[in-house]
Amino acid sequence: MTDTELSGANTVQRRLFLGTLVTDGQQIDDCALAIADQRIVYAGEASDFDADGFAADQVTRVDPGNLILPGLVDIHNHGAHGGDFPSGNEASARSAIEFLHQRGTTTLLASMVTAPPADLMTGIKLYVRLVHEGLLAGIHLEGPFLSHARCGAQNPHWLQEPDLELLQELVRAGEGQIATMTYAPELPGAAALVDLLTSHGITPSLGHTDSDDATAAASLSQAREGLAGVGFDGVAPRPTVTHLFNGMPPIHHRAPGPVMACLRAAKAGDAVVELIADNTHLDPRTVLSIFTLVGAANIALVTDSMAAAGLSDGKYMLGPSAVTVRGGVATLDTTGSIAGGTATLLDVVRRTAAAGISLADAVLCATAVPAAVLGLADELGSLRRGLRADVLVVTEELELVEVVRNGRSLA
Repeated sequence: MTDTELSGANTVQRRLFLGTLVTDGQQIDDCALAIADQRIVYAGEASDFDADGFAADQVTRVDPGNLILPGLVDIHNHGAHGGDFPSGNEASARSAIEFLHQRGTTTLLASMVTAPPADLMTGIKLYVRLVHEGLLAGIHLEGPFLSHARCGAQNPHWLQEPDLELLQELVRAGEGQIATMTYAPELPGAAALVDLLTSHGITPSLGHTDSDDATAAASLSQAREGLAGVGFDGVAPRPTVTHLFNGMPPIHHRAPGPVMACLRAAKAGDAVVELIADNTHLDPRTVLSIFTLVGAANIALVTDSMAAAGLSDGKYMLGPSAVTVRGGVATLDTTGSIAGGTATLLDVVRRTAAAGISLADAVLCATAVPAAVLGLADELGSLRRGLRADVLVVTEELELVEVVRNGRSLA
């Protein structure tokens, strides 16, 4: 069932919210946000807006202390609520997407994991259809060209060195809807892989790597140059770093490894680093340090969520791998490695703010920054006139009050 079918009688043709906006790194009081025909038609000071055209039942005066946010954007997500994107099962995927939309993640990629080529093709073909339906923003391929030494929850049996013929097949099957791909830059053929990705407008995402500093730095530079001609209005997309720190060697003062190279690139504005700020993958003080070092404009908050997100502890699958969740922490049954997240993106925003980051910056990293990674900054990720009407109303504690996606209030 689609979001439109779920919303039923709650379809919003015109809507006016009055309250405090948090968008584009700012918190602005006494604002009006007007929606008409699935688009934002006004966002600014309430005193400058004529509300006469809105009926009483179309006006929501947000309670004092509550906040109005853009819909959240998750660029690394393997599923939720029992649905596992890597499995390529349509019913479970639709269930996961529906759940995530209703929990405030109004835009997301379906992330695959390392698997047999046939399974990757099955998933890609399914998610191309769901992109065309407007349920997804694209596909993220996390593998199979990753490091054995840093495979994490990836199935090592299906890891391989870059195979350009296989990649071409995946790209063709993706019909332009593969948005990002995680790769290890130290593997033979990685440079050619980056060139192929950027030539198709696919964002390379460095990760699951055992590389040294120089290799990571050179690969990010190559990816940045390759993406330079892809952007619109003179704004080129930037390469990303898949869940910084996770799936990488730790920093050592005589062998800095890829993390230091990624931090330098992000600080320079040449890359965006993903942070899974769920208090499981990263300590809150690590999150605070990275924000201090590279700035919010260079960070994308992600969930890396899997099927257990939104459900209780128990047994689950992440693609072909069995996972057990205890105390909200997902681990592989075979190795004990952390196997994805169980938090929603709104949970991650809440925990980021609790780590000492300003709420405006935490929201920015879950909205405008990932929207720009996807090349959708002129479509979503902010509360501005002309953008898609994706809106959250939340309490001061960041608990959901209402979700509006594409102008429609979700059940």
